Amino acid sequence: MEASMWFAFIVILVMSSCVQGQLKTGFYSSLCPRAEAIVRSTVEAHSNKDPTILAGLLRLHFHDCFVQGCDGSVLITGSSTEMSAPPNLGLRGFDVIDDAKSQLEPLCPGVVSCADILALAARDAVVLSDGPSWPVPTGRRDGRVSSASEVSNNLPSPLESVATHRQKFAAKGLDDNDLVTLVGGHTIGQTDCLFFRYRLYNFTTTGNSDPTINPSFLSQLQALCPKDGDGSKRVALDKDSQTKFDVSFFKNVRDGNAVLESDQRLWGDATTRTIVQNYAGSIRGLLGLRFDIEFPKAMIKMSSVEVKTGTQGEIRKVCSKFN
Repeated sequence: MEASMWFAFIVILVMSSCVQGQLKTGFYSSLCPRAEAIVRSTVEAHSNKDPTILAGLLRLHFHDCFVQGCDGSVLITGSSTEMSAPPNLGLRGFDVIDDAKSQLEPLCPGVVSCADILALAARDAVVLSDGPSWPVPTGRRDGRVSSASEVSNNLPSPLESVATHRQKFAAKGLDDNDLVTLVGGHTIGQTDCLFFRYRLYNFTTTGNSDPTINPSFLSQLQALCPKDGDGSKRVALDKDSQTKFDVSFFKNVRDGNAVLESDQRLWGDATTRTIVQNYAGSIRGLLGLRFDIEFPKAMIKMSSVEVKTGTQGEIRKVCSKFN
């Protein structure tokens, strides 16, 4: 391992070893030694059948952490739970988390939280997409509250400005660098035509396309998403390498090839643009950022947002319902 990579790993290890709300790496090493290996093998088994589930697991963890903190509240089924809120209707990966839990519960009853399974699965999803690995601090407990009414006010929307996203991230203790870095998870993501088709045909209700879209890419998107076509058709958020965790997403933002409006808007804000430029390789030395180093740091930080530990919350027996 080259010196810079070794130093980066040590930095990440130190960060993750710092107790954040009593989270710590290796929390299950004696309580349930096979926990992390079981989660990893479960994620791998599901991804072998459907590689797109990896992006789904990463997104699922993100959506969980922004509402009630990283406490598995997004996993609860019900007519008025987070899962039922419009921004969460397209979430995937619930079956992967349930599968891992069903294997862990007989082995270690009442020990491994669904929130931790989700955090570990998100890390494994990145690794299995040829992305970086990191030690995940564990020890989260599952929340007892899941309300659809809290989702829209907390979760960033693809229709919102950078300023609004900045406010929502800041409310969780995350800065601009975290914002751009975590959005970089879209390198393995997909979205529905429904969520960006307005950019192609009726941007700002003018009947025109979004002028920030590269003309050649506009033609590609219009072919993928016809004006009156199926709004549920899935389109890659990274047109160049949708199954590989890399920096091509940031190059797309730089070149006007972002699918979501909120992603492209990162290029229009002076601060976020500089970070995108660094990751895309457009400038050197200004921040010295490397995506494969910064993403694990941002994930450790995000996965510690408003966690329940100690005697807070519970350890669910089944991830989809409260005990």
